[in-house]
Amino acid sequence: MSKQAIQSPDAPAAIGPYSQAIRAGNTLYLSGQIPLDPKTMQIVDGGIDAQARRVFDNLRAVARAAGASLDDIVKLSILLTDLGEFAEINDIMATYFNAPYPARATYQVAALPRGARIEVEAILALPGA
Repeated sequence: MSKQAIQSPDAPAAIGPYSQAIRAGNTLYLSGQIPLDPKTMQIVDGGIDAQARRVFDNLRAVARAAGASLDDIVKLSILLTDLGEFAEINDIMATYFNAPYPARATYQVAALPRGARIEVEAILALPGA
């Protein structure tokens, strides 16, 4: 099976040796997104609300570059530096996703790149698959 890199100028460029996403067959694997503004490549100002919204906007941009949407995501992994922000993440997710919601795992981690408070990676089933 071949694989194809997916790239969106509306999401942050990779800050290491990885792709924003890889398409393999009818599955899209989205790399973890931290709350980088794609124009400045800096973490967005604000608390967990602003950071989470930036992360989901970045994921949406990469999904769109593959001809998909957030509603095509079947699995999310959320990494938080403070699991006490779990309820707020749920509220924010409800504004980005429609039922049926993706399967999800949420983990608290000691630290994330560039001091981010959240990172999210996803697996997406491409439309028509």
